[in-house]
Amino acid sequence: QVQLVESGGGLVQPGGSLRLSCAASGSIRDIYFMGWYRQVPGKERELVASITTGGSPKYAHSAEGRFAISRDNAENTVYLQMNSLKPEDTAVYYCNAELSTLSGPFRFSYWGQGTQVTVSS
Repeated sequence: QVQLVESGGGLVQPGGSLRLSCAASGSIRDIYFMGWYRQVPGKERELVASITTGGSPKYAHSAEGRFAISRDNAENTVYLQMNSLKPEDTAVYYCNAELSTLSGPFRFSYWGQGTQVTVSS
């Protein structure tokens, strides 16, 4: 069994910063893709940032220059540093990981439970 547990969400004023963390645990063999998505009511979940095993990041246009994704492979953890936050960044942020388990080599996608980020004065 695999779990992804997010932390670090909350209420922040415009222009402020937050750091999200997502720790994967359980019978993990290898973690490949790790990413952060966000979703607001009535809209589809969208990719904010992703990072490969080797550390190569990709960002949505809305996140470029303000957000930074990183990962600690030894701790199976991915982070999202969010700076210069705007009200339109308000959403539930979800962690996603593509990984294989000790049961076999096949890759599966797992999601965290989500953490609320609210940017408001």
